[in-house]
Amino acid sequence: MSLLDHINDKTARLGVPFNVQLDLTYRCNENCVHCYLDHGGGGEMDTSEVTGVLHQLADAGTLFLCLSGGETLLRPDFLDIVRTARSLLFNVTLKMNGILLTERDAECLAGLAVSQVHISIYSHRPEVHDAITRVPGSFDSSLNAIRLLVRHGVRVRIANVLMRENIADYRGVQALAAQLGVEARIDPTVTPALDGDPSPMSLRIAIPDLQRVFRDPAVVKDVEKFCAPPPADAQPGGDYPCGAGINGCYISPSGDVMPCIAFPLVCGNLRRQRFGDIWRESELLGQIRGTRIRDLPKCRECVNVASCTRCPGLAYLSGDMLGLSLLDCEKAYARTGLLPLPLTGSG
Repeated sequence: MSLLDHINDKTARLGVPFNVQLDLTYRCNENCVHCYLDHGGGGEMDTSEVTGVLHQLADAGTLFLCLSGGETLLRPDFLDIVRTARSLLFNVTLKMNGILLTERDAECLAGLAVSQVHISIYSHRPEVHDAITRVPGSFDSSLNAIRLLVRHGVRVRIANVLMRENIADYRGVQALAAQLGVEARIDPTVTPALDGDPSPMSLRIAIPDLQRVFRDPAVVKDVEKFCAPPPADAQPGGDYPCGAGINGCYISPSGDVMPCIAFPLVCGNLRRQRFGDIWRESELLGQIRGTRIRDLPKCRECVNVASCTRCPGLAYLSGDMLGLSLLDCEKAYARTGLLPLPLTGSG
């Protein structure tokens, strides 16, 4: 077990909100075909409110802080917020498309020693990337931002969400990342919108494509281990299904506290309660913390239960927090080749 795994395990047992994502805005200057957000700009916390939240998170024991959106650079106080977060000693990761990034911004982020900046690149072909963002020229602008950040010594990761439109391009994105001197993370997860609209799911890649990706050594370092079927005698254990609401959570631009960005169950609002009170006293969070893998009536019978990466948020969006996350059922099948119960028609 790595040191970080050990810390994650310990913070889960102690109930410390070790990882928090705070979205500063839902406004965006792109209009991506797969986006799960409502880009209306109403109700954002102002600078003083965000500053207060950051202090509350520090008091609660948060270490890893992700500042995201929407497009974070649309907030004129963005750098001030990052500056405050770093003064409180958070390990800060930023998510942005970088279209608005300036030389001054890159220089400032380097000086603040942010941990990493994630920028989405959907294809190495400008026409494919721009068709997904629905903003002409966005590919060139995002690449310029990456180059600026790299030039100033800021670590950058390319986020590459796989969809039907770009499934043929992930190796090209990896080659582009290598050329730029940055990391690339491939992610086949496309989720419903936060309001429950399932239409983005129509963009997800087919299972045969997912199988090819999971068996591609350019994506998976140890294919044999990653795709190995779980032991035949594997039993559902007492572990948490994931860290959402256990040692991490999500905060919306208007101050709603949820277990995760993919788990839009509002457990309280920071304009009415302090973060620590919500974290400790929310009945909904208590229900999540009381659930173990063995408590999931359908999943515990599944042949892939020991290796599945089931997302309780996707199950919640499907109507049952304790039910199936079919997207993860498909992922488990694509990895192991063993049919989960729901894919056989018997579950």
